[in-house]
Amino acid sequence: MVILIVDDSHDEQDLLSTRLRAAGYESLIVADTAEAALGVLGQVEAGQRMGEVDLILMDIMLPGVDGLEACRQITKTERLRDIPIIVVTAKTEEKDLLAAFASGAMDYIRKPVNSVELVARVSSALTLREERITRKAREQDLLMRTQELEQALREVKVLRKLIPICANCKRVRTDAGDWQQLEEYIQDHSEVEFSHGVCQVCMRQVYPDVFKD
Repeated sequence: MVILIVDDSHDEQDLLSTRLRAAGYESLIVADTAEAALGVLGQVEAGQRMGEVDLILMDIMLPGVDGLEACRQITKTERLRDIPIIVVTAKTEEKDLLAAFASGAMDYIRKPVNSVELVARVSSALTLREERITRKAREQDLLMRTQELEQALREVKVLRKLIPICANCKRVRTDAGDWQQLEEYIQDHSEVEFSHGVCQVCMRQVYPDVFKD
């Protein structure tokens, strides 16, 4: 699982990286600005980097574009919006946390960072990420199977072959070699239903008295 650390402090970058590696998280990417982080995510999207980012640890106070705006840009991008974001911040007043959640963050960690809290929240976020990926894969598989079934149902009753038909009585020869009335054959091999009547031509032949001049 790949974790992107976004913090302009190299000391904080080293601290987070050291503690995460000690907990077994080796795949780490570091960015010191929001623009750099968005560039990393853009490279992933363009296929220039192996694998995808699975979790973002985002500092709020960043030079240029701040962490909240970066969260908003990430979460409004369809391919990236399912990546969990944890803000790492010394700003822990209620309004600051509400702003972080409103921008798309799923959790927060207070500075100075506590190792146990860091690992616990990262583990929880990555578990959620795996569950989302698994659920989406199942939904996609179910959608594909449903589409295949619907297509099969559409085609199963469609006549798609050369049909031998008598030029005189219009009976159709079945695969078993029997001769079947045309309407019966069509009903057996399609979803068509017939309503019966008598056309004007046949009416004159069958009931000539009705059409005497």
